[in-house]
Amino acid sequence: MAKADVRIKDIASFEGVRENHLIGYGLVVGLLGTGDKMANSPFTRESVRGMLERLGVANIDANLLQTKNTAAVMVTAKLPPFSRRGAPIDVTVSSLGDSTSLRGGTLLVTPLAGADGEVYAVAQGAVAVSGFRAEGAGATLTEGVPTIARIDNGAIVEREVGFSLDQMKSVRVALRTPDFTTATRVRDVVNTELGAQFAEVLDPGTIEVAIASKTNVAEFVSVIENLTVQPDSIARVVVDEKSGTIVIGSNVRIGQVAISQGGLTIRVKENPSVSQPNPISIGGTTIVIPDTDLDVTEKDSKFTILEGDVSLQDLVDGLNAIGVGARQTISILQAIKSSGALHADLEII
Repeated sequence: MAKADVRIKDIASFEGVRENHLIGYGLVVGLLGTGDKMANSPFTRESVRGMLERLGVANIDANLLQTKNTAAVMVTAKLPPFSRRGAPIDVTVSSLGDSTSLRGGTLLVTPLAGADGEVYAVAQGAVAVSGFRAEGAGATLTEGVPTIARIDNGAIVEREVGFSLDQMKSVRVALRTPDFTTATRVRDVVNTELGAQFAEVLDPGTIEVAIASKTNVAEFVSVIENLTVQPDSIARVVVDEKSGTIVIGSNVRIGQVAISQGGLTIRVKENPSVSQPNPISIGGTTIVIPDTDLDVTEKDSKFTILEGDVSLQDLVDGLNAIGVGARQTISILQAIKSSGALHADLEII
């Protein structure tokens, strides 16, 4: 089976060109009675009091705050690489307390900080919730997750991550799936394109490419990421027992085995009958007489022989020949693995 070449940018990333996670704590207001219960969420009550004091409303007794239209939330976002000050980014808003829905709410100004504690963006705006919750006296209907919302372009970048692309002397290509063969192929493709030994394999997941002086780094990276290479991977069979899904890689090989799949079906049918006394009898009672029919059917077992070193197509054809489904195939693959004839990793999730 022929493998398709793929672009380097589709199987690898460049070190330094990465997203950064941001997080912040804020308040969503304007909810229609679906906010946090102040008695159960003291952090929401204190946040509301602190916000009002910053806005000039002082001397507030926090114990008297019983509003139900406010919810404490965690706000998360990803800061894209090379984001400039003033650029908008999307944010996700998640309830922190016992709010039942964020629908119709508005997020107040929320600073978003990085892992270093510095604020890189500020979020605010009306939240958009895809789920809903309807509650009545005797029933409750929830569709989706109404306590998680998004704000498209809801944050503005206030601080840039320092990264001098034009000062780099080399770039490192990081494979998403480390593999010695794939790394070697990437090195060879890059060196062939550049006409010299610029690339070097550092480990199964990293290839370092030197940058010549007075070279535009952005254009240089653009050339590399659009080169095509044929990635390699280990033979693997992935099985999801919960859904019955089976994914078999093209490199999977099977040794010579004989497979049989049969079954025994037992059907039990009850046909009870009623025995009643004569119309003028004394002391007679009605009796239920059980009548059970047992039907045992044994499915003929069929053998199929897989010759040595068969391919993925041969394996599928062989399993189809004995008429097995996904559940039975999982058991057969496990048995083949136990017998030592499956030349691949069997991963069950």
